[in-house]
Amino acid sequence: MRLTPIHDTPSLEFYAADLSTPLELPLAATAVSAGFPSPAEDHLELTLDLNRALVRHPDATFYARVKGSSMIDAGISEGDILVIDRSLEPKDGDIALCFLDGEFTVKRIARRDGALFLMPENSAFSPIRISEESDFQVWGIVTYVIHRSR
Repeated sequence: MRLTPIHDTPSLEFYAADLSTPLELPLAATAVSAGFPSPAEDHLELTLDLNRALVRHPDATFYARVKGSSMIDAGISEGDILVIDRSLEPKDGDIALCFLDGEFTVKRIARRDGALFLMPENSAFSPIRISEESDFQVWGIVTYVIHRSR
């Protein structure tokens, strides 16, 4: 997966999805246990193409690198890469890349009592109510979060 920069804002860096070359990596033939250890497999039998696994709609998909901590409790941290699909219709509870009053932000979409809110996943931040006067657009839905574990 090659990241080609296309835009930079104070809260996100945007990248085009480059799917021109397959990215086939070894995949364990059995599921990996997150509980009790399972007998080790001595070899990897399958491959996984991350481009195909992470991107359902290539013409509508792009990546963004996260800046900030407003979504930390959703498992989205500074430096993570978001896979964003612009072809998906937003639903209540989705994590979305939104354009609000001239700035991009990543928040959870919430409908409460007929109103639309952008909900942070960090108690240090307040929900944002979208009003009739807001310049607001959902740019895409976050489908995957890629982050370092080390």
